[in-house]
Amino acid sequence: MKLRFASYNIHKAVGMDRRRDPERIMTVLRELDADVIALQEADMRFGERASVLSRALIDDFPWRVVPVAKRARSIGWHGNALLVRRGMEIGESHAIDLPTLEPRGAVCGSLTVDGMPFHAIGTHLDLSGLRRRDQVRALLRFADESCRAVPTVIMGDFNQWGRTTGAMREFSGDWQLITPGRSYPSRAPVAILDRIVACGRWKQIGSGVHRSALSTVASDHLPVFADLEMIKY
Repeated sequence: MKLRFASYNIHKAVGMDRRRDPERIMTVLRELDADVIALQEADMRFGERASVLSRALIDDFPWRVVPVAKRARSIGWHGNALLVRRGMEIGESHAIDLPTLEPRGAVCGSLTVDGMPFHAIGTHLDLSGLRRRDQVRALLRFADESCRAVPTVIMGDFNQWGRTTGAMREFSGDWQLITPGRSYPSRAPVAILDRIVACGRWKQIGSGVHRSALSTVASDHLPVFADLEMIKY
């Protein structure tokens, strides 16, 4: 089974032209054409934490929302949301609290395709770096306790510049660090903040940064993706 996983910090749908344009974000996602998408900054930060991507808008595209929200007008948790291609079976889903000095969290969806289960986790880690290592440890504990023996992929804005430095050192054993490339800032990217981490049950087929005329202006990040094939044991 081959799937495309993607991560995209959509900056609350505010582009480099300072316009909030949710439809532009969705069009970039259509260009990307991923099966599982982790979004960061998908909800407003204050008030009702309303989603910047309305459910009615998402309904016009080939994905549906994994139900992780704790607020009626939100699609995520601390801005983290998961979209999956229609036809995927969605099982249990979770909002994950992370140790933090800032409003941070993660979300997990239990998914099934063609009878094959797997877990997708989306996250947005600490900007300051003071709790980033603790946050990765919390994600790994959750993956070990809740996703044991089930293929797992973690996607998000890790806010970590080095490929294998800092908090990324916490991923050991059979975890595969996939760093598709420079994704921030979108117009002239220099930083590799966005990445995908897969357990040993996945084989990497390819990865990349989605750069197009639209994606360079739609958000301050470019979306990243990885094409993975599940390994049967």
